[in-house]
Amino acid sequence: MFTSCSPGWIKFMEYFHHDLLPNLSTCKSPQQMFGAVAKTYYAQKLGKRPEQIVVVSVMPCTAKKFECQRPEMDSSGVRDVDVVLTTRELGRMIRAAGIEFDALPDDEMDAPLGLSSGAADIFANTGGVMEAALRTAYRVVTGRPLPTANLHVAPIAGLSGLKEASLKIEKALPDWRFLEGVTLHVAVAHGLANAQRVISAIKSGEKQYHFVEVMTCPGGCIGGGGQPRFTNNQVREARIAAIYREDEGKQLRVSCDNPQICQIYEEFLGQPLGEKSHELLHTHYSPRSRV
Repeated sequence: MFTSCSPGWIKFMEYFHHDLLPNLSTCKSPQQMFGAVAKTYYAQKLGKRPEQIVVVSVMPCTAKKFECQRPEMDSSGVRDVDVVLTTRELGRMIRAAGIEFDALPDDEMDAPLGLSSGAADIFANTGGVMEAALRTAYRVVTGRPLPTANLHVAPIAGLSGLKEASLKIEKALPDWRFLEGVTLHVAVAHGLANAQRVISAIKSGEKQYHFVEVMTCPGGCIGGGGQPRFTNNQVREARIAAIYREDEGKQLRVSCDNPQICQIYEEFLGQPLGEKSHELLHTHYSPRSRV
């Protein structure tokens, strides 16, 4: 399976690798999941209709502007995300308004959609989506935290274009006993040239993986096309380090431990992969013609 949260990568697959579209995760990106939930679950809490809610995303990614306009991104009955601003655009707006951002007082996030885990933070880094997924999968299968050195899965961190890791499941919970002894093989690529190298290695039989993370931009979302310019590897490394510090400072570091996520499932979605969650949080992609 390939990750599906980078819209540039999704379009690359739609144009150039039709045969692998069934191997894309059906999970929508975090932006589109949030929009669908905000205009259904949150709208109900506010006593509003979906069309009365406006969702504005602030993203490091220019391709998110295209993603929110995709015809399949209307699970709420209207467009799930109305407007996408890049971080660079928001920075210019703040500066133009004369707002001293550093002087603004801290405040509490909104509930129930404001609390996030460290796993959510590291989605910004190349290797972060994979690590977040491994944290949850290992917790669900074994009941224990993911064993890591220095709090992170070191082999998939950093700016190498292609990274690999293997994780053996030593002891599983009763429902997952069939996975005991299985070694999970994963790969991480950032930049579409590296993604193509991974795909070629898989198709030739040179490599076999269970799960592959791909991000379009060098360094991941921290190096996105909508980020403040100019970006080089020194800047990317500083941003990656800042994201990891944010994660390490969180009490919640695994997505499935987030009580507000649990609340949404209990009150509204039902269960992962259930009818409601599938309708709002998942999608499928189709081939595009290069003509």
